[in-house]
Amino acid sequence: MTEIAKDIRYIGVDDENLDLFESQYIVPEGMAYNSYLIMDDKVAILDTADARKGEEWLRNLEQALEGRQPDYLVIHHMEPDHSACIGPLMDRYPGITLVGSAMALKFAGQFLPGKTLPATLAVKEGDTLPLGVHTLKFLAAPMVHWPEVMVSVDCATGTLFSADAFGKFGALCKTAFWADEDPDWACEGRRYYFNICGKYGPQVQALLKKVAPENVSLIAPLHGPIIRKNLKFFLDLYNTWSSYGVETEGVFVAYASIHGGTAAVAQMVADRLKALGCPKVALSDLTRDDRAEAVEDAFRYGRMVVAACSYDAGLFTPAYDFLHSLQMKGYCKRKVALIENGSWAPTAARVMKEMFGAMKEIELVGEPVTIRSRYNPADEPALEALCNAILK
Repeated sequence: MTEIAKDIRYIGVDDENLDLFESQYIVPEGMAYNSYLIMDDKVAILDTADARKGEEWLRNLEQALEGRQPDYLVIHHMEPDHSACIGPLMDRYPGITLVGSAMALKFAGQFLPGKTLPATLAVKEGDTLPLGVHTLKFLAAPMVHWPEVMVSVDCATGTLFSADAFGKFGALCKTAFWADEDPDWACEGRRYYFNICGKYGPQVQALLKKVAPENVSLIAPLHGPIIRKNLKFFLDLYNTWSSYGVETEGVFVAYASIHGGTAAVAQMVADRLKALGCPKVALSDLTRDDRAEAVEDAFRYGRMVVAACSYDAGLFTPAYDFLHSLQMKGYCKRKVALIENGSWAPTAARVMKEMFGAMKEIELVGEPVTIRSRYNPADEPALEALCNAILK
C-alpha cells in the first residue's frame, strides 16, 4: 500500500501474466489496473479492477481500509477492466453509494444483470463530492475513450484521477510505480494512446482544456505509472498526440511482403532516405511486427511510405489490416507515398489510394512506384523521385 498524496492510497493490482490487453494488444510486460482510496471523514474508493485480479484487489482494499467502511465508490470509467469488482464490492459493503455519470450508472446495471444496485449518485460536469478535507470535482470526458467517462480532481491535493487518459501498457512491478522513474514511458504511453484513444483527438483536446485551470500537481491514471514530476512533459505529449501533430521529424516505412521482393525494395528506400539526410527512418514489417506499434509509428512521424504486394486482385492482407487500423484510429494530417508490387496485374496502389482517400487531410505525394516481382535497375529513377517527393 502506497500513499500517493495525503490520505490517498494506491490499492491497484498488477497482472503480469496477461498476454493481450483488450484481447488484441500485445503486452509483454503485463498490465496494471490502478485503483485508489481516499481516507477522510468519508471514505471513497476510486474505481475497482479487472476480474482476473479481483481477489487480490479486494485484499488490497481491506488492508487499506484498516477496519473502516467505505462510503462511496467513484466510477470514472465502466469498462470491465476497471469495474469488474463492483458486484463483489456491493455484496461486501451493501451500504456503499455508487457515484458516476448517469451513463456510467446505466452501464453498471448492464454489466450486473439481475443484481440490484445500491444507492447511486449521478454527477455531471462541475459537480463536487465533499469527503471532509478532500473534495472531488468532476469533469466530463465523453469518448476518452467511452461515452460515460468522467475524470475528477481532488481540490485538496491537486490530484487528477484521469481515467484511461495518461495511461500506459505494462505492470507497475515491471516498469515503475512513478512515471519519472520509467525511462520508456513515452514509448509504451504512445502505443497505448494511439491504439486506445487515438480516434478521439478532439475529445482529448477538450479534456486538456478543462484540466488546464485546475492546478493539477499529480496525475493518477487507471493504467500505468503515477505522474508526479514534470507534468508539462506529459501534457505536451498529449497535446501533440491529440492534435495529430508531428512528434518526431522523419519517415515511417511500412511494408508487407510475400516472397521478399517488396521487403528488399522497402529496405532500399529506407537506406536511400537516410542517405538523403532524413533525420529518422523507422522500418516495420507489417507481416511480422506488432501492428499496434506500426500504428504508433504512423502517427509519430509526419511522413510515411507504404510498400505492399498485390493479392487476389486487391491488397495483401497485412497491409490492408494496417490501413484499416489507421482508418479506425483517425489517421490524418500526414504525407504518404506508395509502392506496389505485382507480377502480372498490380492492384495494391489502387486499393491503398482508395483507403487513404477515406482519411482526412492525407496528401499522397509523388507517383506510386510499381515493382514487377523484383527490383530492377530500371526502377531506380521512380524510386529516387518517390524518396525526393516524401522528403520535399
